[in-house]
Amino acid sequence: MSLAEITQRIRAAEAAHGRAPGAAQLIAVSKVQPLDRVVAVLEAGHRLFGENYVQEAAGKWPDLRARFSGVAVHMIGPLQTNKAKLALELFDAIHSVDRPSLAEKLARLVQERGSCPELFVQVNTGAEPQKAGVLPGDLDAFIAAARAMDLPVGGLMCIPPEGQDATPHFKALSEMATRNGLHGLSMGMSSDFEAAIAHGATHVRVGSAIFGARSYA
Repeated sequence: MSLAEITQRIRAAEAAHGRAPGAAQLIAVSKVQPLDRVVAVLEAGHRLFGENYVQEAAGKWPDLRARFSGVAVHMIGPLQTNKAKLALELFDAIHSVDRPSLAEKLARLVQERGSCPELFVQVNTGAEPQKAGVLPGDLDAFIAAARAMDLPVGGLMCIPPEGQDATPHFKALSEMATRNGLHGLSMGMSSDFEAAIAHGATHVRVGSAIFGARSYA
């Protein structure tokens, strides 16, 4: 599937659910993709990308930003506390604020820097023990604590359980965001982004459908 086809489907989903064109931004997930594929998507005019690994992004995006104007890169994978400082320098948004120790580290660094990327709190909507994220029952207190540390929490992110209907998770995340006065909703991937848009997604994360299959060799 091409970038143009994905974009067309996003616009159609927005229209079908009464949302403004462009209400849902497409994050092209470029992790572990060959450089030539990423450059091709940049040359096609796309400017918003997602990465899972700090070191990979550090080796890729400074040069690409120098070549292409208007690029934004979002951190969408787990963030190790010891990589937080570099992440603040590299990314325009971080979608994986998922635990108190990371929030505290980011708050200290942000106070030193005087600026911060947009932050999304990752919510473990399925309460899966193997998955990162704040549990739904702990979310309101977590957001309140982050705000007390002057962290600019702008939204929520979730990755629904694999093999389950994602719609209830999107609906729940939307309700949590509304309850906490948050606008950003990072939810929906290649197989379910239209359902996410129906429930208010502001960012959908699509990778191999745009770039082709990844090779982890």
